[in-house]
Amino acid sequence: MSGFRCAPLRRLVGSALALLLLAPAAPAQSGFPFGQELILEERPLPGSKQRPILTVAADGTAEIDLWCRSGTGRVTVAGDRVTIAVGALAERRCTARREEGDAQLVADLVQVTGWRRADDIIELLGPRILRFRPSAN
Repeated sequence: MSGFRCAPLRRLVGSALALLLLAPAAPAQSGFPFGQELILEERPLPGSKQRPILTVAADGTAEIDLWCRSGTGRVTVAGDRVTIAVGALAERRCTARREEGDAQLVADLVQVTGWRRADDIIELLGPRILRFRPSAN
C-alpha cells in the first residue's frame, strides 16, 4: 500500500482516539442512594423471610424496618461521613432471637460514622460494616 492511501485512515484513527481520550467519562454512581430501599445483606433470621430495610429520603428522614421493630430515624450525610439517629421503634410480637437481632442492629446503626459504595453494595462504616443492597423494585 502506498503512503497516500494510508494517510486518511491514520488521520481518522488518530481523531477517533483523540475524541475517546478527551471525552468525559460517564459519571460514577457516587452519591448516597437517597429514596432507595436499602436491604441488609444478611440472611433472614430463623423462622423469618424478613430482612431489615433502611430508606433515607433526600431530607434525611429515614424509615427503618428491622426484624421485629419499625419506625423512623434521621440520617445526616456529608460527603463520605454519615450519622444515624434512630427514633422510637414500634414493636411487633416476635422471637427473642429476632429481638436480640434488632437490638444489635440498632446499636450498630447509631455507631455508623461513614459510608462507601462497593460496586452495587452500600457499606455503612462503623465498628461493624453493614452491607446494604439497593432494592431492584
